[in-house]
Amino acid sequence: MPDPIQPTKPPRPPSRKNPRHDRKEDVLVKDRVARPKKYKVLLHNDDFTPMEFVVEVLEGLFHKSPAEATRIMLHVHRNGVGIAGVYAREVAESKADKTIKAARDAGFPLMASTEPDSEGPGEHR
Repeated sequence: MPDPIQPTKPPRPPSRKNPRHDRKEDVLVKDRVARPKKYKVLLHNDDFTPMEFVVEVLEGLFHKSPAEATRIMLHVHRNGVGIAGVYAREVAESKADKTIKAARDAGFPLMASTEPDSEGPGEHR
């Protein structure tokens, strides 16, 4: 039983240097921010858009090297669809819109679309 003459100690304030040494009833909680989901920008093959134009779009809008742009263009040509890049949702949608606008301005029917990236978060390819 505490001595009525002796005052009790006030609770110790939380330590600013090391929160792990605070009172036992305190709980250290770390907030984690989830990375935004990534989206693929897909280019779709058609019979009218010249291969050279697709390479120009990949180099100009997607910042691909000439070799990488050619590889992607050939993949789209042979398989009907290919990934131009993987970005945050807003960036992917913007790049797809700019691709379609550039194609229409040049008189070509090139189509681009976006879809969620199933490989999970990561930087653009």
